[in-house]
Amino acid sequence: MNELISPKYQMKLIEDVEQALWAEFPTSKYKNIEYYIQKWQQWADRSGDIFYEEWSPNFTITKKQDGNIDVKSTLHTISECDGGITLLKMAIELGVDTPDFIPSIPTFKNAIKSDYITAYDTFVKAYKQIESDPSLAIGLANSALESIIKEILKNDQINSNIKSTDTLYALTIGILKIFQLFPNTDMPIEIKTIGSSLLAINQNIEKLRSEKTTVHGKTIEDYIVQDPLYAYFIVNSIATVGLFLNSYYKKKFPKDEVQKNTIFEDDLPF
Repeated sequence: MNELISPKYQMKLIEDVEQALWAEFPTSKYKNIEYYIQKWQQWADRSGDIFYEEWSPNFTITKKQDGNIDVKSTLHTISECDGGITLLKMAIELGVDTPDFIPSIPTFKNAIKSDYITAYDTFVKAYKQIESDPSLAIGLANSALESIIKEILKNDQINSNIKSTDTLYALTIGILKIFQLFPNTDMPIEIKTIGSSLLAINQNIEKLRSEKTTVHGKTIEDYIVQDPLYAYFIVNSIATVGLFLNSYYKKKFPKDEVQKNTIFEDDLPF
């Protein structure tokens, strides 16, 4: 991933991470930021490196004349230790958007923030877990998408017979039927195939959650997704699907139409 993180992008990331750090710790800012950054240091025997002696951290913490941490200089040092990988991981944990690596996620977060509060909170937790716990990130993102579809299907205009126990696959069948995307014999085969593929995507997301994460009990022999790159791919895919479903829903069932058809007491002619 090193070659993907350009110097220009690292510069922007440093600015965003610094702002996030100041906002993250409301009290004893300098000291708490230093403690936090210390936890990212990895110690190893670097006696073969001309810049280090014996056991040393992968980056050093820069101090100002008053003894407090120089946050910006330290972040630049962190970005140099591994081509920006640690800086990227730090950004994700702090909730900083990283659109160059997971492009759908910032847009998705903004789209659901006001209308799907529970799903938004769950998805933010998923996003922050991508590096530290890829398996959990996939499980949480799956739950966020389920929550969004349930909210859509609860719309009075839709009148869907969803059950509280319905999981992603069943919910996707329900919403595709409502949207008349699949199955529908009147549409071109190409569109029907795309609708079928969308169902297959969500089916496999659900299977990953159930069979390849720690959401359900697993034994040591079971395969668990542990590579953050897989989690990036899957969580970004979930965000892309969620964006489409939410956008299509807003086009098909606009709020303005609901308000037009609603009679308020003040509008009654008596």
